[in-house]
Amino acid sequence: MAIEIGLTGWGDHDSLILTAPKSKDKLRMYARHYPLVEVDTSFYAIQPPERMGKWADETPESFGFIVKAYQEMTGHQRGKPYYTEADEMYAAFRESLAPLMERGKLRAALFQYPPWFACTRDSVNVLREAKRRMEGIPCALEFRHRSWFDPEFRERTLTFMREEGWIHSVCDEPQAGDGSIPAVAEATDPSYTIVRFHGRNSSGWNNGGGADWRAVRYLYRYSPEELESWRGRLEELGRQSRAVGVVFNNNSGGDAADNAKMLMAMLGQRTPEGKEPLEREQPAPKEPEPEQLDLFDSL
Repeated sequence: MAIEIGLTGWGDHDSLILTAPKSKDKLRMYARHYPLVEVDTSFYAIQPPERMGKWADETPESFGFIVKAYQEMTGHQRGKPYYTEADEMYAAFRESLAPLMERGKLRAALFQYPPWFACTRDSVNVLREAKRRMEGIPCALEFRHRSWFDPEFRERTLTFMREEGWIHSVCDEPQAGDGSIPAVAEATDPSYTIVRFHGRNSSGWNNGGGADWRAVRYLYRYSPEELESWRGRLEELGRQSRAVGVVFNNNSGGDAADNAKMLMAMLGQRTPEGKEPLEREQPAPKEPEPEQLDLFDSL
């Protein structure tokens, strides 16, 4: 059973970057700590394949990427769309993923649909069309509208995902009405399952559009007991699929990196460098400042 643990993004986790490397070095530094990362910049703009190839080159051979689908592909886009044709948009996204596919580093393209994407016949057709356009590329599916897992639709949703070949992105998030889903810990693909930890900030979850709403929504630190409660579910998911990718997205207060290390330690894992996950990296020693000679010191 393989469980690989990582974070969303690699540039904003200050507790990892004690030596304050330049931006170009942060992915290499990150890959010393975790074997997996979720690329979120792709949600805002489809990344050039050259950039994806560079990221693949900067990481170890066993390192994995989950790449979030572009916002126009999942119905998040508001305002004038960048792409006028769906064919052009999907072709650009597929081309972007090609370097990761070629190097065996793409775990999945993550299609996270918005809170207003309810379980309807039209929505099912949207999912079928997206999967058809992504044929040959592993794709994960995450819902935000509770109706998909209401008692009357839960098993039908899971069956649909299995039949269409969707990887299940299981969520740990607040239970805060229609815009949040329960943690349905069932695999739908025999090769891979994703678990995303969004935090449990119920009061801030539905604050979309408010001031600093992203910072509020994901502001949460999991307790050891809360993470321990996932051990059995992760092990069961590992029996249902060959590998499980766990991503911590609760980084508004810088908690994701620490929570991921806590879970790694609970599961008896070591970092890619072979270190204990909770071992704190010491900052590089400062170079001594040159001695200032007094004007009248003898030379």
